[in-house]
Amino acid sequence: MKTLGKFGPYGGLYVSELLIPVLTEVEAAFVKFKDDAAFQTELSTLLKEFAGRPTPITEMKHLSKEFGCTIVLKREDLLHGGAHKTNNVLGQALLAKRMGKKHLIAETGAGQHGVATAMAGALMELPVKIFMGAKDIERQHSNVQRMKLFGAEVIAVESGSRSLKDAINDAMRYWTAHSRDTYYVFGTVAGPHPFPSLVAHFQRVIGDEARAQCLAKYGKLPHTVCACVGGGSNAIGIFKAFVDDPAVRLIGVEPAGEGLETGKHGAALGMGRPGSLHGSYSYCLQDSDGQILEAHSISAGLDYPGVGPEHSYLKDIKRAEYVSATDREAVDAFLLLTKREGIIPALESAHAIAAAQKIASSLKTNDILLINLSGRGDKDIDHVLRYLS
Repeated sequence: MKTLGKFGPYGGLYVSELLIPVLTEVEAAFVKFKDDAAFQTELSTLLKEFAGRPTPITEMKHLSKEFGCTIVLKREDLLHGGAHKTNNVLGQALLAKRMGKKHLIAETGAGQHGVATAMAGALMELPVKIFMGAKDIERQHSNVQRMKLFGAEVIAVESGSRSLKDAINDAMRYWTAHSRDTYYVFGTVAGPHPFPSLVAHFQRVIGDEARAQCLAKYGKLPHTVCACVGGGSNAIGIFKAFVDDPAVRLIGVEPAGEGLETGKHGAALGMGRPGSLHGSYSYCLQDSDGQILEAHSISAGLDYPGVGPEHSYLKDIKRAEYVSATDREAVDAFLLLTKREGIIPALESAHAIAAAQKIASSLKTNDILLINLSGRGDKDIDHVLRYLS
């Protein structure tokens, strides 16, 4: 490969030799088409006419008064499919078509990436298999039904923690055996090169839009940009447009689960250390022998023991800060946004809302706190109600 996709010491390509030529093929196609005029025109058209971009920014009048600063949401919840995942999937599905692939596979945790891949498969007439942990199938039933309605086959993964980590394991094994005609639509900015760079490229549209929208509406950049972090694609997507603006504070919010002190959390950056997971070197949760630990979060989309390598690099160079929010704090924020602003956030995004309450205490009234509302929470309503009962 021309590059190992490194972010400082992080990233790289640590996979079975059987996958090296497959990933080399993906990288070559990405390099060829990412700046190709015809490819960009087709993707831009799909993002506008199928997905509904640009998504707006919305000022939260009630929360702004309550928090003491100007709270603004980037509304990825309004994207077709209900989350930011559609941006990346449309890009990768078009890439798969250019490569001549006949089938799509994907992993999913909260189900939004699976839904987006199933939608793209229906749109582009490509059969889809979705690997999903059995635990996540139970707590994200509505998204499972949506995937099936779009024609996708949902494969329950019963191994390990029965969540996102294990779904990725099974998807990679399947891809190794079927790579000739199958494309793996990877869902986040983790995994082996070129996926961290490829997914970030397709998600950057979030930050580019938000940056222009803030300048147009307020005449200035936000003071702080905040987003939840599991694998980290929605956060990298919005951070990318501001990373070269040193005055803009970047804050990622990991899941503290039942509390960092309990060990039942998913705060890879806050409580983990560098190691190898799913073909990439990055911060991850591991024991003293380097064995990957199980992550815990009320949010299926954040229930992952690793994180994208670019986040690890941003942490180390102190360009971004990473904090965490507990399950209880996320549920409280879910209810707060729903009741005070009439917007139901995904539980993933609710972690960012929860952290914003604390961040806001150091800001002034006119300081803009821009939060990436990465998805809507229809999928989480039953799960939240069960948690509260």
